[in-house]
Amino acid sequence: MAKLFDICIRGSGIVGRCAALLLARERLRIALVESPAPSGADVRAYALNNASRSLLESVRAWPQASHATPVLRMEVMGDDGGNVHFSAAQQGAQALAWIADVPQLEDLLAQAVRYQPLIETVSAPVPATLTVVSEGRHSATREEFGVSFEVTPYAQLGIAARVRGAQPHGQTAKQWFGNGGVLAFLPLDGPQGNSAAIVWSAPVERAQALLALAPEAFADELRRACHDAWGELELISERASWPLQLAQAQRWCGPGWVLAGDAAHNLHPLAGQGLNVGLQDVAELARVLHGRASWRNVGDAKLLRQYERSRKADVLLMRAATDGLHQLFGQAGMAPQRLRNWGMTGFEHSGVVKHWVARQAMGQY
Repeated sequence: MAKLFDICIRGSGIVGRCAALLLARERLRIALVESPAPSGADVRAYALNNASRSLLESVRAWPQASHATPVLRMEVMGDDGGNVHFSAAQQGAQALAWIADVPQLEDLLAQAVRYQPLIETVSAPVPATLTVVSEGRHSATREEFGVSFEVTPYAQLGIAARVRGAQPHGQTAKQWFGNGGVLAFLPLDGPQGNSAAIVWSAPVERAQALLALAPEAFADELRRACHDAWGELELISERASWPLQLAQAQRWCGPGWVLAGDAAHNLHPLAGQGLNVGLQDVAELARVLHGRASWRNVGDAKLLRQYERSRKADVLLMRAATDGLHQLFGQAGMAPQRLRNWGMTGFEHSGVVKHWVARQAMGQY
């Protein structure tokens, strides 16, 4: 006799595994459909906020200190003298964010899944009362359910890699806007480390040229782009790239199914909030299902619309912020350049507004 599952989660990435672990705590029987293994070395790193840390700790998947580096300071540099600085001490916080090594995080989540008896890993989708779709931006299940995915290409590629600097990073994240793109350095390997994950968003032609460079020449371009802020740089990984886009599914749920993470929405990486938003999707789904009336099953459409309304409202704010920043810094000409750098200077001295924005990004609402 075939097993009966309450929930089938299609996609076993970070969002999918977190969903499985959270929902299994509700005594629900979970089938987790394995995703294809990524090809090549995984060079990803994510900035995780306090809300994401709390969620991962609750499922016993928070990495040790050497794989989740606390960020104590963040420096954002404009393209004409504008600067914004954030400090954990000024916020009265342990850290602004933690930079998590993705392979280590995924290993911890996979281990937690193996030890949860209510989760069964399967190779193909199985019937269930509720299907949670967390397959990422190219979700086939989303298309299967007839959901349109509204995509606005950014005409940029994101480049991810790992680099080693000549000196310790000092637990400081740095970001530079310029030449129509954004370059971010995210500290790795713990408080005393001297390596970083880089995420470089650049116009397609410029990005392709960077990807074609030899490792030493790429490192030289990085030094120029960051104004030699970290001395000699060494590229210590492969380079990965992907097209950047703003996207959102028209519907996030229906009778017996729901979308989460990149299957529901894509944001520009300049704010480093993509995974945080996806993890809050599954946290909200777990909250809604936990609070359901005893006579409602987990696939109840009215119940799932509560999740959709709540998450769409939150994602709308982050979508507007990231897209607005991208558009502002993507405009050429002296007038837009002066306006955005003047705005950065004003924001730096805005007091309460700056504090509120920082708390939102930190997941301390």
